[in-house]
Amino acid sequence: MAQYLVGSRASNLAKAQVRDYLRPLRERFPETTFTHRAILEGGDKDRKSLLSSVSAVSGGSAFSTEQEAALCRGDVDVIVHSMKDLPTANPRGLILLPPPGREDVGDALCGSTLAGLRKGAKVGTGAPRRIAQLLAVRPDLEIVPIRGNVPPRLKKIETMGLDAVVLAVAGLRRLGLDDAIGEVLPLDLFPPSPGQGALGIQVRTDENSAPLREILSTVGDAGVDSQVRAERALLAELHGGCSVPVGAYAETLPDGTLKLFGQVTSLDGQQRVSGALTGPSDEPEKLGATLAADLVDQGAHSILDAVRATLAARSCPVDLRGPATPQ
Repeated sequence: MAQYLVGSRASNLAKAQVRDYLRPLRERFPETTFTHRAILEGGDKDRKSLLSSVSAVSGGSAFSTEQEAALCRGDVDVIVHSMKDLPTANPRGLILLPPPGREDVGDALCGSTLAGLRKGAKVGTGAPRRIAQLLAVRPDLEIVPIRGNVPPRLKKIETMGLDAVVLAVAGLRRLGLDDAIGEVLPLDLFPPSPGQGALGIQVRTDENSAPLREILSTVGDAGVDSQVRAERALLAELHGGCSVPVGAYAETLPDGTLKLFGQVTSLDGQQRVSGALTGPSDEPEKLGATLAADLVDQGAHSILDAVRATLAARSCPVDLRGPATPQ
């Protein structure tokens, strides 16, 4: 009987994702044992610092470095990540397998609708992408930085006197918190983090892992794989990460081709470049790189350079409130 250790973050959402992922595998391979092991990440230990700072201290990603290290050491056999948490490059000896079916890719406003927010409303989020996109649409909003797992962030509406918070639809639905959604934000104005809604299934490339890779491949979705590869290729070409305001999502069209939308927004929401391209689904990286080049031609690099400089200035915190009046 084969036995495998499955690693993930320690949050309730991470545990739910592991359960959902393993359910069909346990049905198809009843003689194979999968045991879950939680791994604490830097972003889980430090919930106050900027994610860019946590990532720098972690030596990689705030939400994947420790798990990847455990996988490289052989402490676990596979990691189930939230795809959006993963850097665009795999550590040596590791590979991403095609993920299973994808949840809704969008963001949700919880506690209100966008139109229902009063002038100067307080909205909680710690993600630079969400901050930038909110201020681009509603520059009057006061953005309040918050961190933490999904349920505690929802509770901050009451405990911190917020009018709303922004969370991923996928996380809310995987936790059965659909009722908390006030509005699913439109994708053209609020494109998600590349890979949002998809799971990142990471394994080793060594020969000993071949039987496990074969088992896991039975639940992979080729369409979702193409989508996230295109989104992550765009992010890689822009030299981005989870700490910069890059949004992207790809969809598979009825004719089988892939359509990719990308957007880069300044932290204050006053500058925004976007574009969309369609291409073959079997060349997702080429599609992502081509769209990234188009965004660069529109000025994406200057926007991102300014964002990185602002986030790097630890002694000069980012002003998250936006202008006092709408522009």
